Amino acid sequence: MAYDNICKYLAENYPADLVRWLHGIEVTEISVLKTELNTEPIHADSLTLLQTPNQILQWEFQTLPASKPSLPLRMLKYWVRLREKYNCPVEQVVIFLKFTTSSKVYTNQLLESNTSHRYRVIRMWEQDPELFLANPALLPFAPLAFSESPTRLLEQVAAAVDRIEEPLAFSNISACTQLLAGLRFDQRLITELFPEEVMQESVIYQKIIQKGHQLGLLEGKREGLLEGKREGKQEEGYSIVIRQLTRRFGSVDDQLQQGIQKLSVAQLEELSEALLDFETVTDLTVWLASHQQ
Repeated sequence: MAYDNICKYLAENYPADLVRWLHGIEVTEISVLKTELNTEPIHADSLTLLQTPNQILQWEFQTLPASKPSLPLRMLKYWVRLREKYNCPVEQVVIFLKFTTSSKVYTNQLLESNTSHRYRVIRMWEQDPELFLANPALLPFAPLAFSESPTRLLEQVAAAVDRIEEPLAFSNISACTQLLAGLRFDQRLITELFPEEVMQESVIYQKIIQKGHQLGLLEGKREGLLEGKREGKQEEGYSIVIRQLTRRFGSVDDQLQQGIQKLSVAQLEELSEALLDFETVTDLTVWLASHQQ
């Protein structure tokens, strides 16, 4: 997913800064690990794994708490595979990016009969923005932090980004900030405060486009699926999802297309994110069966 790619980019390029934020420790030796977890295939695109001299750090950035299997069960599965593969302590952190009233964002453990597994949870909308405003590497997360005046916060973030002197860092941090800000703010306000051409020139922005993961977000920005308020969102959302599925699987049969066309705008948004975790068309069929109105 686009937001996952942004967070992975930041974690892989500024690992010490994120370790300091998420774990409160200073480390000089950090290795960013690949996210393939073998034995039984487990789709781990949204994971960021880092290895310090004495432990594995696993970060999972989430926009929505909904997950199949459930997030607590997934975290246990990840922990077992990581522990087995690296034979050292594993510290897991789930970071929820987008505000929600769902009680699932307060769950930090799996409790099943005689099995218990715990992990840490961070809800971005509860975080103090000062930490992020003071560190260029963390600025992209600042728009999502707590504020009684969100617009004022975004203005502060834009001013802080503008103070970054190194051109490449400026363009990439600016792009990441604008994209993550889209989880909270109207695109028109973001465009007013940030120069859009800077985002389009950034490395991370181009990488997302090349991989195709940004399609839903880009169309949402321009056409109204994710953030827009204009009329015709359902039709536009349907068109976007069909294009994403065609890119991923080559074609989608008429029966499945009819099922997708019946989805609400909110369901189309959810499917736009969920489909990037699908491995076969069967996954789409199962998802539709569980979300039919």
